[in-house]
Amino acid sequence: MTLSIRPATSADLPLIAQFIRDLADYEKLAHEVRFDEAKLGERLFGPRPYAEVVIGEIDGAPQGFALFFHNFSTFEGKPGIYLEDLFVRPEARGSGLGKALLAYLAGLCVDRDCARLEWSVLDWNTPSIGFYRSLGAKLMDEWTVMRVDGDALAALAGGAVR
Repeated sequence: MTLSIRPATSADLPLIAQFIRDLADYEKLAHEVRFDEAKLGERLFGPRPYAEVVIGEIDGAPQGFALFFHNFSTFEGKPGIYLEDLFVRPEARGSGLGKALLAYLAGLCVDRDCARLEWSVLDWNTPSIGFYRSLGAKLMDEWTVMRVDGDALAALAGGAVR
């Protein structure tokens, strides 16, 4: 068995879209998936990419992906990488591909002089939490994720000073 990680190309867009849908199914969030595939492609591979994607393969067959982007730590004065999505197909779990994807991103962090690699995990996802802890990740349970979206986002933006 040979594991490999490669940067995604625009030709991978249908595969990436399917991986996102598969992840949403796993997380019981399929009802939240609303992206337009063409716009997703433009935002990943257009003139101003907002995120990067790598594809994890086993014996040349795509079995997982990681979608990530840079954030910035003011305390460190350095960029970081935020892992938005990590998914390995169920039949490929236990192969080492998930660890390989995370190790690849850790390598990018080192190469790009980033302070850290961060991501969120659903609190019910104990298999993933255990896996992440086994790699040295720590829960940041003193932090709470906040989000403004939909109508609340539009209302907040409506009060912006421009």
